[in-house]
Amino acid sequence: MTFLGSFLVLAVAFLLLLISILTWPFRFLLIWVRRFLRGVKGETDRVVVLGLDGLDPGRVRRMMAEGKLPHLQRLAETGTFSELSTTLPPISPVAWSSFQTGVNPGKHSIFDFLNRNLKTYLPEMSSVRIIERAGGWLASFGLGGSSIRMLRRSQPFWRILGEHGVFSTILRVPVSFPPEKFYGLSLSAMCTPDIRGTQGTFTYFTTDPGEIEQASGGLCVLVSLDGNRITTTLPGPPNPSGGTPAEYSVPLKIEILPGQEKVRLTAGDERLILPLNQDSGWVRITFRCGAMMRVRAICRFRLECLNPHVRLYVSPIHLDPERPAMPISHPRYYSIYLAKLHDAFATLGLAEDTWALNAGKISESAFLEQAYVIHEERVSMFMDAIRRMPRGLTVCVFDAPDRIQHMFYRHDHSEHPANRGRDISRHANVLDEMYERMDQLVGRVAREIDEKSVLMVISDHGFCTFQRGVSLNAWLRQNGYLTLLPDAEPGDYLAGVDWSATKAYSFGLSGIYLNQKGRESQGIVTKEQSAALRTELAEKLAELFDEERGVRAIHAAHDSHKAWSGPYAGDGPDIVVGYARGYRSSWENAAGRTDGPVFTDNTRFWSGDHCVDPSLVPGVFFSNCRWMTEQPAITDLAPTILKLFGVKAPGYMDGRPMIRRSADSAADNEDNTDAPRLSATAGTAAISAETATSMDNRGAL
Repeated sequence: MTFLGSFLVLAVAFLLLLISILTWPFRFLLIWVRRFLRGVKGETDRVVVLGLDGLDPGRVRRMMAEGKLPHLQRLAETGTFSELSTTLPPISPVAWSSFQTGVNPGKHSIFDFLNRNLKTYLPEMSSVRIIERAGGWLASFGLGGSSIRMLRRSQPFWRILGEHGVFSTILRVPVSFPPEKFYGLSLSAMCTPDIRGTQGTFTYFTTDPGEIEQASGGLCVLVSLDGNRITTTLPGPPNPSGGTPAEYSVPLKIEILPGQEKVRLTAGDERLILPLNQDSGWVRITFRCGAMMRVRAICRFRLECLNPHVRLYVSPIHLDPERPAMPISHPRYYSIYLAKLHDAFATLGLAEDTWALNAGKISESAFLEQAYVIHEERVSMFMDAIRRMPRGLTVCVFDAPDRIQHMFYRHDHSEHPANRGRDISRHANVLDEMYERMDQLVGRVAREIDEKSVLMVISDHGFCTFQRGVSLNAWLRQNGYLTLLPDAEPGDYLAGVDWSATKAYSFGLSGIYLNQKGRESQGIVTKEQSAALRTELAEKLAELFDEERGVRAIHAAHDSHKAWSGPYAGDGPDIVVGYARGYRSSWENAAGRTDGPVFTDNTRFWSGDHCVDPSLVPGVFFSNCRWMTEQPAITDLAPTILKLFGVKAPGYMDGRPMIRRSADSAADNEDNTDAPRLSATAGTAAISAETATSMDNRGAL
């Protein structure tokens, strides 16, 4: 896919801004007339939701008891603190989609990061589809037969609020690309691509031939020194329709400054001095795509080494928020406004470069620095939005807790396989320090709002260690459910599978799909056979035993046809595997490989995870209000916030509005007993404070 014509995007954005300003009085009047006619009167004029992705209740309890989280402790004492039941599976795009919509995955159709193409069995993005036919660069504007389509179903609750005259500012909530129209402002998050059309591809230049291997998530480029200079190019957006060259690029020159641990870097028209082991900050890059077209982007440079080899890391190349080559905000001018107000900022959906750390191309210190730079960018936007929004809804999700726990969890477990040959002393307290930093953010937000405003601090799931990978495809192959073609060479994404003799397969993080006749293009399992096969697989998987560790690897195997409801319930995995703590789908299985052993040690920096059974990793719920619900679910938040603004939740929502203690009434109780509860979580039970504290995500195996 390509991203051209950013100058036209800028022109269109300013035109839309002008139209918006001119029509504002009329739209304002219309909204309030509609609000008056519908008789909307809520319990509050303002709700602020602070999302801390992956914040774990066990660690929170332990650190509050140690006095390290005073602001969260205050919310717990004066308001509410409880666990928050997550989704099945407890994966961020699934959970945040349920937060937005108030429904289970069978109604919003997001089951994993990836989905499978029913014709080819190849993976595709689960939440967005970019269709490019004639027109190439016109895809940036949805013209020329090309389009960017959101695949999440149902609708976010802030759109419902907008229909009732409540304005919202929504910052970086996952599964919000492409941005949707509603009465408010939004900045997209998860699934927003980089300038190359990927979910984040770093570039690594090195003079060491030994480093030129296929690095997952990145592009390694071998360069050579000519005196004290290196001349190369930085790859950018691909050329449309297989044109020549295959991708556009900018000239890149690296000049080593004599006697100094610095280089003079020239990237296109930009020049800067880059010291060793220091981040460049955002650098604006312009790709010339033909005589008239320009694509503007931003990236970060880091000089990792000068001797004996030169090593230069370049972050994924983000869309420039000031001149985005495709829509990343609603309205289009909102990202431009934010860039003018706060300068350049990360726009990639998964902005923290976990792939570069996993591949060993940047250090843990460099990754932490990058993660906190992105975090502070978001803090600035969020605090500004709160100050400018005395009424309505403000939501912002922060990814740093999730990303840092993924990459540093091994520091909490000396026996973790990822620690072999690595030093864990330098960042021994990094996770607790991160939680303390999130607590400080909670304090800042609490000080900005008045006592009449409702504050919610939430996480979509908790966290645990990831020490052992499970290859479901290897298990299926060993047990006769998956068959390879004779003399086939196994590869990624189910290469070499004999579909005429395969009953089930797996890729991604969620579980197992049946090769169902009439659904998959080469399916052999009939609908009549499906239920019995699901039961058979679930029962066998529940007994899967890791002989090396002497424990069961799977906490529970869920038949999704019983766990989910709705029109899309049959589109996800047929069996959702709820792994035990310490286990997860192996890296090989996630990529759809069918070879290798069932169990492997996880030796990567990515040493923490949450893709286990949802009962083991609930999220957190804090509020400055007292709520009567003991164990809320993430699906309860949408109807609860609607109720706070006086808007009745649609009947299709699975969640129920929580009841405030201070505003309890018989009418409220009647409203909440109309229908049986259907949670997005299958079998998620609350764990006691004592159990959670003792776990604290330690000794998980």
